[in-house]
Amino acid sequence: MKYLDEFRSPAVVKGLLRRIRELDCSARIMEVCGTHTTAISKFGLRSVLAPQVELISGPGCPVCVTSDADIDRVIAVARMPDVIIATFGDMMKVPGSEGSLADASAEGARVEVVYSPLEALEIAKNDGDKRVVFLGVGFETTAPAVASTLLQAADEGLDNFYLLSFHKLVPPALRALSLLPDFEIDGFILPGHVSTIIGSDAYAFLAEEFGIPCVITGFEPADILQAIYLLLRMRQEGPSVRVEYSRAVRPEGNLKALSVMERVFDRVPATWRGLFEIPDSGLSLKEEHSSHDAGAWEVELPGPVADKGCRCGEVLCGKIKPAECPLFAKKCTPEDPVGPCMVSSEGTCASYYLYERPEDEIA
Repeated sequence: MKYLDEFRSPAVVKGLLRRIRELDCSARIMEVCGTHTTAISKFGLRSVLAPQVELISGPGCPVCVTSDADIDRVIAVARMPDVIIATFGDMMKVPGSEGSLADASAEGARVEVVYSPLEALEIAKNDGDKRVVFLGVGFETTAPAVASTLLQAADEGLDNFYLLSFHKLVPPALRALSLLPDFEIDGFILPGHVSTIIGSDAYAFLAEEFGIPCVITGFEPADILQAIYLLLRMRQEGPSVRVEYSRAVRPEGNLKALSVMERVFDRVPATWRGLFEIPDSGLSLKEEHSSHDAGAWEVELPGPVADKGCRCGEVLCGKIKPAECPLFAKKCTPEDPVGPCMVSSEGTCASYYLYERPEDEIA
């Protein structure tokens, strides 16, 4: 698209790099969006900016932060009689304690890959004798569409449509990270897609309470470099929340999307892989929608399993880089993942594997 040319222009990118290098300061900056992680790796920004700027990946991939217990629950539901699981494709290979949804499918469970929750609704209409469970995994970006679909199912009287909600909210996780005693960063690159829904005002506490500069930005090279330039300037001028992605983000967010979420979901504690249980960071169905809640079904879950050596949790908190995990690119690859960070295309390990491995490793 022509309007994006300026955000990909080599001259603009070189100009921003020059302006960054002219600033007499360095920084450790965390991006908390998986799409930003992929873009940073794909465009080689991490190596271009080093050593002045160290870019650290945070818990910005909803697939990656889904806990083992949640994966075990959906697999257990998939194995129940007369159940169809409808899920986005990136959840198929995420390993739980005893296999993945792909393994359950191979063993006879019916698991359908869909591209929107509305496709799951169509499956429920066409398979009226089955219980169709849509697997709701995502941040605020996907939750409004899932909420709208559930309201449509209720309006149409589809009593065989259910939701298993593992949705998570970004601001509570950023608060939890910022409260960690050993968490030391100089700025956040905040997610673009999530922010189109919740708006920039939702992050004000990061600057006001924690003194952390923040920039909401888009996904092109110039977007990301402009965000880094603004973050470095704020190290000298004082913290605030800036919106570089003004072509999509408003301070108040998308009020219609927020309203439909409020109609369907309550905020509840949720366990984030690599962190812990964070208050008010998950979404569960309100009591009036409980008849559509597959999360209330009783299932038998597997017991604890031996440590597989996966260090995804530390990667998600920015404590280590993917290459510091002994399994990276050896026992853990996108074709045969041990941890979720290697499964999703937005996972930090997958991005490093595709774009940032040394040439001798690729060979």
